[in-house]
Amino acid sequence: MRAFLVAGEPSGDRLGGALMRGLSELAPGITFDGVGGPEMQAQGLVSRFPMDELSVMGIAEVLPKYFDLKRRIEQTARAVIETRPDVLITIDSPDFCLRVARLVKAETEIRTVHYVAPSVWAWRPKRADRMARVIDHVLALLPFEPPYMQAAGMACDFVGHPVVAEPVATGQEISEFRARHGLGAAPVLLVLPGSRRGEVGKLAPVFGAALGPVLAARPDLRLVVPAAAPVAGMVREMTAGWPGAPLILDPREAGADGTRADKRAAFATAELALAASGTVALELAAADTPMVMAYKVNWLTWQLARRMMRIDTANLVNLVSDTRVVPECLGPECRPEPITKAVLEALAHPGAQREAMALTMERLGREGEAPGLCAARAVLARM
Repeated sequence: MRAFLVAGEPSGDRLGGALMRGLSELAPGITFDGVGGPEMQAQGLVSRFPMDELSVMGIAEVLPKYFDLKRRIEQTARAVIETRPDVLITIDSPDFCLRVARLVKAETEIRTVHYVAPSVWAWRPKRADRMARVIDHVLALLPFEPPYMQAAGMACDFVGHPVVAEPVATGQEISEFRARHGLGAAPVLLVLPGSRRGEVGKLAPVFGAALGPVLAARPDLRLVVPAAAPVAGMVREMTAGWPGAPLILDPREAGADGTRADKRAAFATAELALAASGTVALELAAADTPMVMAYKVNWLTWQLARRMMRIDTANLVNLVSDTRVVPECLGPECRPEPITKAVLEALAHPGAQREAMALTMERLGREGEAPGLCAARAVLARM
């Protein structure tokens, strides 16, 4: 059996690596071709070109590389058409991957699988109909996604979310983390102002203003801020005036392994997290850390988003658990006063969140088959 896989960013590379490992276990002798990063290469893929060329986001970043990306789309599709694999598996990065699939389907009947369903349950439902023209089978990360894909005419299997397979810090790792950073036995409030410059620029001042009254009410708290590598310098600069002398976990100082270990331990030891809204909610849930989510956008973006959204919460714990226990301060509510109130209430009453987080992890596949192996089994079962 021959599989051609395409991933365009690090998260897709991790999914692809786990899927390839599962395919190799279930279909010995399978060969791989395509585009991927270090995780996929470790499983035997020789990438046709560096995956980093595809890891661009936003109009300002894409426009200068438009012709290069178009050339890579055509090159990738031509490679699939010429080599005629048994299956083409595209992984997330829909702007690139679905264009490749479209070109392949225009000339062949090669089976196409897309890993990570688009969030049509949240907005732009017609994307599923367009996707169904070029994709035969979808591998979904969330348990409520298959009906949306099936309604559009695609086969779809829920295969589990990769967060359930990520390691969680042990008690010893937590103790070593606390000792290394001089935290003692103090309760920790984790603060996550985002991983992009625009997010940090908008959220850091609001978070800082909200934390003053929190620390006045709870002077025993220590603030810990895990900084993403691309914005570590900006985070240091923008938190310099925050109350409580926050501990910044700077990946530029700890190295890759140390950064991952510190982040796991910080997530696991925190009493609560104040975080930018996003997929970090599932990482916190996996660590059993209650949270308050906040996000700020400009007025026009908020008005447009309100009209396009089909859901009443942006938090994945709320969605997967079918509860609304995780507080959100979004758009016009992303102000110091509502955030302060939500943080203090969540610190005082974390129980409902913990129940919802446990249910979320159960529904995402914890204690079940590893997501990569489950995804491989689904691919092979429908071939």
